[in-house]
Amino acid sequence: MKTFPLNKAFTFLEPGPVVLVSTADQGRQNIMTLSWTMVLDFTPRFAFMTGPWNYSCKALVKTGECVIAIPTIELAKKTVQIGSCSGTEVNKFEKFKLTPLEAKCVGAPLIKECYANIECRVIDHITKHGIFVLDAVGAWIDEKHKEKHFFHAVGDGRFIADGEKINLRKIMIAKIPEGV
Repeated sequence: MKTFPLNKAFTFLEPGPVVLVSTADQGRQNIMTLSWTMVLDFTPRFAFMTGPWNYSCKALVKTGECVIAIPTIELAKKTVQIGSCSGTEVNKFEKFKLTPLEAKCVGAPLIKECYANIECRVIDHITKHGIFVLDAVGAWIDEKHKEKHFFHAVGDGRFIADGEKINLRKIMIAKIPEGV
């Protein structure tokens, strides 16, 4: 083994997949790109990190609602471009030709072009670390979506695409709840 730059160590643990988060505030819809997400438990509860530098943060704090949309590899370039511009200057749904769909439980829109969408409510905001803790209140999947591979950020401008999935449930000691 050889030493590795400590400030790059996060590239080994970068969670995935890269997601789009939609918000809506006073009729204005926005999308941000995030790769710092995590599953907290099976309830389902999630968390992600963002802060006041991000236009969507203000809407998250004010409304306490969002949709986590999971794009597939076919949307990778568009997803990175969405994260490279600000919602203060551009309507990202229009610019990137994405279709907002009405959600059932929250005011933020689903994103039609994504494989899955999870409606969420903010239950905690840890401002010191910019962490939003979310409870899912609705989930949607487009089973007709042909591409089902997600992509993950390495953290330095490179991405890894999902590959073959391996099912090892039969040998796990802990029981996985039904439907997971």
